[in-house]
Amino acid sequence: MIHTIYNKKINYEINDSTKSIILGAGCFWGVEKKFWVLPGVIMTSVGYAGGETKDPSYELVCGGNTGHAEVMKLEYKPKDISLIKILKVFWECHDPTQGMRQGNDIGSQYRSVCYCENNEDLIIADTSLEKYQKVLLDAGLGKITTEIKIHHEYFLAEEYHQQYLDKNPNGYCGIGGTGYSFPNL
Repeated sequence: MIHTIYNKKINYEINDSTKSIILGAGCFWGVEKKFWVLPGVIMTSVGYAGGETKDPSYELVCGGNTGHAEVMKLEYKPKDISLIKILKVFWECHDPTQGMRQGNDIGSQYRSVCYCENNEDLIIADTSLEKYQKVLLDAGLGKITTEIKIHHEYFLAEEYHQQYLDKNPNGYCGIGGTGYSFPNL
């Protein structure tokens, strides 16, 4: 499977100079698109994570019985982009207070998730949640419901979902932020 933006095979052979994170913020098509342009991000894909079903399909995940969320996995070079800059885009691209939905997209597969690869990244993600929570509470919004933990198995979504909004520029995606910025870095 070739990535339409990076023009190379989608794979995640992490080495010492790269790291990965899995993020769910509603419709995985729109989440993936938010990260294509960031310097230091070297690969993205969409898939499923956070559930119990092995080898889930889009139909099974949308049925709500797998426990999986629609997610985007990205690989990045920490020397070129920090995890906190990635998390800034994540927090700002959706409303993390909506629970099992984003906008008109309703269901557990649309929940907000952040799956880190190690404890160090987990601490950064938890701290970023605390910082953004203060911003949202000050704005009168509710409690962030984002699930943050060490990531589980990641299942690559079907090929037609990969870079969907590049292949279908007018495609629907219901993600939208709160309108509030993450605190200055």
